[in-house]
Amino acid sequence: MTDNKSARPAGKRLFVLDTNVLMHDPTALFRFQEHDIYLPMVVIEELDNNKKGHSEVARNARQASRFLDEVMTGANKADIDAGLPLGEPGESAGQRPTGRIFFQTSSMEANLPATLPGSKPDNNILGTALALRETHAEQTVILVSKDTNMRIKAAAIGIHAEDYRNDQVLEDVNLLYSGNEELTSNFWELHSKEMESWKKEGRTFYRVAGPDAAHWHANEFLFLNGDDNEPASFEAVVRTVEDESAIIETVKDFRGSQKIWGISARNREQNFALNLLMDPEIDFVTMVGQAGTGKTLLTLAAGLAQVLDEQLYSEIIMTRVTVPVGEDIGFLPGTEEEKMAPWMGALMDNLEVLTQSEHNSDWERAATQELVAKRVKIRSLNFMRGRTFLNKYIIIDEAQNLTSKQMKTLITRAGPGTKVICLGNVAQIDTPYLTETNSGLTYVVDRFKGWAHSGHITLLRGERSRLADFASEAL
Repeated sequence: MTDNKSARPAGKRLFVLDTNVLMHDPTALFRFQEHDIYLPMVVIEELDNNKKGHSEVARNARQASRFLDEVMTGANKADIDAGLPLGEPGESAGQRPTGRIFFQTSSMEANLPATLPGSKPDNNILGTALALRETHAEQTVILVSKDTNMRIKAAAIGIHAEDYRNDQVLEDVNLLYSGNEELTSNFWELHSKEMESWKKEGRTFYRVAGPDAAHWHANEFLFLNGDDNEPASFEAVVRTVEDESAIIETVKDFRGSQKIWGISARNREQNFALNLLMDPEIDFVTMVGQAGTGKTLLTLAAGLAQVLDEQLYSEIIMTRVTVPVGEDIGFLPGTEEEKMAPWMGALMDNLEVLTQSEHNSDWERAATQELVAKRVKIRSLNFMRGRTFLNKYIIIDEAQNLTSKQMKTLITRAGPGTKVICLGNVAQIDTPYLTETNSGLTYVVDRFKGWAHSGHITLLRGERSRLADFASEAL
């Protein structure tokens, strides 16, 4: 369902839903407000065919069927023919959609082109939409589908078709919160008169009042001047925001001799990331950036420092969604950790960097690797439901491939003393029907923005090698 209201036909509309819409978001049934919904019988059949299994698609198919069952509770044939009122359980009457849902209760003849045989489920839905356009001339009939080819076929035979976008977090991924903001060159001139400053436990704080402070978010980073590779003349993080005033604190500089597990920041954004990762008051961190920006390396270095050195957490748990980039290699033998090992190449590569040192002997390196291996655990997403993690440092890699529901399931596993870090690149999504604007990673970045115990940073510059940097730009 497009969000561009100017492009929509005027008046009350009748939306014909494709099966993939309900398997993507079962609550789509309640997202069309005053407009009516029509479900072809083949959609019910496809929901039934896809309900078995433990995948997200199967769970959504079952949930959609349960919603439909609740809507039909107590209804007779006459009620179904007249259209059933929609209402999401738990909603008050004023919040419920006022449209009705109609089910296909009889065969409908449609003049489909000979190139589109009606025996295929998709073509059956297209034929139903064509027939509805004749029988419901008072309404604009619109097909809603997540399938691009389905929308292309619909347009080719004259049916108005739209993508379902009600679950979009943002209109454009370029509007995604970056986690930092550059201050204007006259910032000190505008704010110095009413600014307060003080020091506490070796940290410097400022109270800033004015219109700029009103749109800042808690744990957002501010910087003034400076080059990407050099410390700016001023770098700070927003601690609290109240009305048009905010308290900001100067950040620690991890670009010099102050290293984390042998790793130092190579640019401004990496320095901001280490400030978030090393702050015990931050329970949830999101990091977005292209390949080679250092997301995994920084996160692991901060995790090892806080698990082994500071002992803030008992162990590191790393997980990721197992979506293959190419052909699936089939079943993998072994334990849960052994099955996940091929998916954790990034973890192994970065652990190798962190445990190597030119000053250590082979025996010392082997002892370090054994110690680290005991404190770093690999877990599968498939077994996360019902678990509670206490005092853990949890890393969710490739988080852009998770849906918003999966992300909620994972984050709510966190118990007292646990820190969760989500890493990903929204430009590399491999999960069907997920896009940059409705990815679970985009969802949590937007929803956690401004919470006092969460932080986000977008890493911009690759630090892998000159070859990788050029490939990212040129390819």
